[in-house]
Amino acid sequence: MTVSKIGIVSRFDQQDALDMVRKVYDTFRSKVEIYLSPKTGDYLGITNNLLPVEKMRECGVEFIISVGGDGTVLRNISKMEDPLPILGINMGTLGFLVDVQPEDAISAIEDVLKGFTYTERSRLGVYLNGRVLPPATNEVVLITARPAKILTFRVSVDESMIEELRADGVVFATPTGSTAYAMSAGGPIVDPRVDASLIVPLAPFKLSSRPWIVPGDSTLKVEIMVPEKEAAVVIDGQHSYNMKENDVVTITKAEKPARFVSSSINGFYEKVQSKLA
Repeated sequence: MTVSKIGIVSRFDQQDALDMVRKVYDTFRSKVEIYLSPKTGDYLGITNNLLPVEKMRECGVEFIISVGGDGTVLRNISKMEDPLPILGINMGTLGFLVDVQPEDAISAIEDVLKGFTYTERSRLGVYLNGRVLPPATNEVVLITARPAKILTFRVSVDESMIEELRADGVVFATPTGSTAYAMSAGGPIVDPRVDASLIVPLAPFKLSSRPWIVPGDSTLKVEIMVPEKEAAVVIDGQHSYNMKENDVVTITKAEKPARFVSSSINGFYEKVQSKLA
């Protein structure tokens, strides 16, 4: 079944990304109905079919083309309660969530418009003292709000305390996020098909504090144990909240997953080898 409506979002601070949007728009606007995010349209001087990404599903958009890097993908997924499938065109550097290189963009989009499948990747539902925060596609990071100050966390999995952790912070990651901050902090690379969550300490005080991999449907809780020290709760590098003593962050599997248009460009293991070699 061919595609009739698509959305396009992009970075605004990168001219080559905007040039790519213009190229895609001009190539396909006679073949498919295209909706642009308002800021993207404004930068390109396009005034018709402008729609915030969070409204695209209800208008029948079938997938979204994201032009930029991983941050562009994460930012736009976070805006959607029930994320549409994303096809990422890589205008950044590393890019684990953006499969298509600029030189392959037009041919890749032509193929997808003939019909496509997508994969689903679990996200983390995040709650601060019961308050609902945006879900995380990559990770939730609890980190000291004051540089060079160590924090003490109590981390529990399904009501069982696994550790009182003294560290600069801790990363709770999805398998998708295992190749992001969690990997830089010494965590393992996890195939996105694995149903799991990662707990990775940041610069722990004890040598025995090691990363954990726990079932994806676990309920994770973390509290700050030392008075008068604050932490920042950072979700996918996009959203930040303050956390203080006796506050509780609860992390579960989010109800709605992230979705990515399937591409023949690269498999997961090939992508790891090519980007991390």
